[in-house]
This record gives sequence, C-alpha cells and structure tokens, in this order.
Amino acid sequence: MVTLSPTLRRLVYAFTFEAGAIALSTLLLSALSSGPAEDSLLVSILVTLVALIWNLVFNRGFEAIEHRFRLTRTFALRAAHALGFEGGLFLFTVPLYMGFYGVTLTAAIAMEAALLGCFLIYTFLFTWGFDRLVPRQGIAARP
Repeated sequence: MVTLSPTLRRLVYAFTFEAGAIALSTLLLSALSSGPAEDSLLVSILVTLVALIWNLVFNRGFEAIEHRFRLTRTFALRAAHALGFEGGLFLFTVPLYMGFYGVTLTAAIAMEAALLGCFLIYTFLFTWGFDRLVPRQGIAARP
C-alpha cells in the first residue's frame, strides 16, 4: 500500500490510467483494424489527447450549467454527464477512425463501441486496483 497526498494521488492516477488506456487502445485498434500496432499507437495517443481536451471543455461547461441552475448531483444527473461526455467523444473519434483507417462509418462506430465496452471494464478494474494500492488518505480500502 502506498500513501500519497491527494494532489499527487490524482496526478499518479491520471498518468497511469492514461498510459494503460493508450496501451489497451493500441492493442484493440490494431486488432480491429488488422493493422500494425505502430499505426494504432498514433491513433491511441490522438484519441487520448482529444479525450483530455474534451474532458476539460465538457466538464467546465457542465459545471457551469450545474451552477447556473443549482443542480444537485443525482444519479440521473451523473448519468446525463456520462452520456454527454461519451456522446461528444464519439463525435470526435468516429471521424478520426474513418480518416485514419479508411473505414466506413459503420466500421468506425463498431470500433468505438468495442473500445467503449472494453473501457467500461478497464476503468472499473483500474480504479478498483488503484484504490486498493493507493488508498485515499483516511479511507481504508475494502476487499
């Protein structure tokens, strides 16, 4: 078990999560496109950059709306947040796959759907493991 300050913990989480995400994306995109991993590594890095930028833009806008309308973070609002973020990311990534791999819209949507499914599992497992290895200060990890 490792103890880190909250700020350092968030940084370590973000960097290790994204490094794993790039590795996973590279393998998946390479398999889905039947192309070399080197090509998919570039796409994975581009998608990660797009996701990071979109995350900053989307969350700023979402939080501004939350503040303006004094919304409470209910389950429904969190679901809307997740759907809005993923929907926006979808609009950026599908054209990227189409252009880079030269695939049809249907094939690009299938690629994004496969990645989304894998990332739901990856995010859950990564976060669970990270919380066990690097628990938040004052909060014990449960088995």
